[in-house]
Amino acid sequence: MTWTRRIMTALAVAAALLLGTATAAPAHEEREVTFPDGTGSVPEYRDGPPDLLVCKDDSGDFQRRVARFPDALRAHNLRLHERCLRDGYRHIQQAVDAVDRPGMTIAVLPGRYEEEPSQPEPAGECARLDAPRAAQGYQVLSYAQQKQCPHNQNLVAILGKRDLQIEGTGAGPLDVVVDAGYRKLNAVRADGSDGVYFRNFTAQRTTFNALYVLAVDGFVIDKVLTRWNDEYGFLTFASDHGLYRDCESYGNGDSGIYPGSASDINDGRGYDVPRYSIEITGCRSHHNLLGYSGTAGDSVWAHDNEFDHNMAGASMDSVFPGHPGLPQNHARFERNLIHSNNQNYYRYVVDGTCAKPPAERGYERGVVCPQTSVPPGTGVMVAGGNWNVFEGNWVYGHQRAAFHLNAVPAYIRGDESWSRQTDTSHHNRFHANKLGTDRDGKAAPNRVDVWWDGQGEGNCWQDDTSGSTPRTLPVCGEEPGAVSGGSHRILGEPVKLAQLIVCSDYSVGARRLPAGCDWYGARGIERVEVQTALAIAGVLALVGGLLWWRRLRGNRWVAVATALGAAGLVLDVAGETLSLSATIVPALALLLLGIWWTATGLALRTGSPAFGWTTVAMGLLTLLDAFDQAVVMVPWTPLGPAWLRGLLGLVWVVWAVVAAARPVDASRSAATNDPDATGAVRPGAAS
Repeated sequence: MTWTRRIMTALAVAAALLLGTATAAPAHEEREVTFPDGTGSVPEYRDGPPDLLVCKDDSGDFQRRVARFPDALRAHNLRLHERCLRDGYRHIQQAVDAVDRPGMTIAVLPGRYEEEPSQPEPAGECARLDAPRAAQGYQVLSYAQQKQCPHNQNLVAILGKRDLQIEGTGAGPLDVVVDAGYRKLNAVRADGSDGVYFRNFTAQRTTFNALYVLAVDGFVIDKVLTRWNDEYGFLTFASDHGLYRDCESYGNGDSGIYPGSASDINDGRGYDVPRYSIEITGCRSHHNLLGYSGTAGDSVWAHDNEFDHNMAGASMDSVFPGHPGLPQNHARFERNLIHSNNQNYYRYVVDGTCAKPPAERGYERGVVCPQTSVPPGTGVMVAGGNWNVFEGNWVYGHQRAAFHLNAVPAYIRGDESWSRQTDTSHHNRFHANKLGTDRDGKAAPNRVDVWWDGQGEGNCWQDDTSGSTPRTLPVCGEEPGAVSGGSHRILGEPVKLAQLIVCSDYSVGARRLPAGCDWYGARGIERVEVQTALAIAGVLALVGGLLWWRRLRGNRWVAVATALGAAGLVLDVAGETLSLSATIVPALALLLLGIWWTATGLALRTGSPAFGWTTVAMGLLTLLDAFDQAVVMVPWTPLGPAWLRGLLGLVWVVWAVVAAARPVDASRSAATNDPDATGAVRPGAAS
């Protein structure tokens, strides 16, 4: 890193710290784990006779459950039930405990499995385990402690079993239901169990995860449904060789599908990816906070899925500490339907619903308790990711933005190394997506197609976006890595950075919704961007007006420029109210302000050369900012013009107040007193 870049990085981090000190608490806290060695493989489905059977012994209930099955499937289940009543198990955990070798299959017959032996609260030694507590209150247990007390947190615990297949035998996932009844963190947990295969059942109603896969090399989640959980439907963590297929998830307070800390097998690579650690295909995730999310969701290939009617469709991030594989990198999204993600569940936090015990919140009636902050109405969010590719997706019908990209400084994830503070938001490629139309070609526009904070190197978008902020974007070439009009900025636009910091101060537990953030309903003057613009406009109008009256009111050209500047301030405030619209108003405001500053500086340069030229510099930087926003981003600048003019503007305001307050010197030269030549007021005119 060069000294210049070190200085600019220091300025970037200092600016972020000055704008706010919000830090992220872990969304998911787990014992320290390392990635698998990668020698495993995706397990294959075994369709032979099961080794172990699980069923309930109420024959009448079973008959009713299978009555509408196709004839062959009903007959198959009746035969299995007869065998199960003789030598099977009544609880899934009993069958798991009976597994004594790799490669066994457990068939679970239609029924509702509440696993009553697993439900009691911990007692004896299990009630006195010495382990740290997560921010949410639960203990972060070691693997040995999970083995010692498997049901402190898990309804069904699969610990260290290899190549185990668990399959429901019904016509669909809802025929076999594993129901935690909000008594456990996890309905089903597979920990250190390489080669596990889950198929054709439902897991539901937990205080954290319905189906949790941890530290596994090789897993499949096939035709499984998860729903109504405080946090996640499916959570896989620190795993490799994984496959989600034909799954569904809804009603979760975080995300339906969460491949967090997927094995970081492509770290250090570019777009040349030899394989992905986790594949997700044929799944639908809807009516959650997020359809998909992945802190350190590295090397995940998501294709041919549907993420809809969530608060936001999909998110990958480097925000939360304690996740191996940060910063996030190398996710690939192809041919997904990402649409209509406009739900807003924050109202359940405001009205106290989410403060009730989980069983009383009404998840089954559509309540979702958002566990973290997201901008509702967003298709895809990338918060601090690198080398992600989005191609061939249908992204439409969003009330905010199709794509949202922002950087995250490393100190947020607990990394204080100076060299890594600007290591996110690079080389993300958004290309050849179908924006604003559904798969049938029907128009369903997004409010804007792109919201970007402006930070990062090598990011690019397709050239047919319909509305973006910023207005101009680097354009992707046909080949990966080819970018037209790229930028290289180590800090995002100041107003957007302030907004992100303000909006991150959310807590579901404390019922704290950040004031001033439109994600939570702030409108008009309530929004932090509008308040900031009004404050700046007020200061500039007062100082600029005073400077003109005291020093320049005899110059008709400066009078015209000052009027243009006043119009620019009005447009600047108006532009912030339209910040998510495809409009040229912000750039026009900057153009008018640039003309005002430039004309004022030229008029001042003879009597006050240093201040005059500083004012001209303000004007030129403002005009450059207008060009940057409306025409093309200025390439290869570590800070955007908005930062440079903002820093210089602080100096200029103080200097302008001093210049306006200084008495006019009546002994100045005739040239100085000629308003047409210099803009200075004739002796006595300011009195």
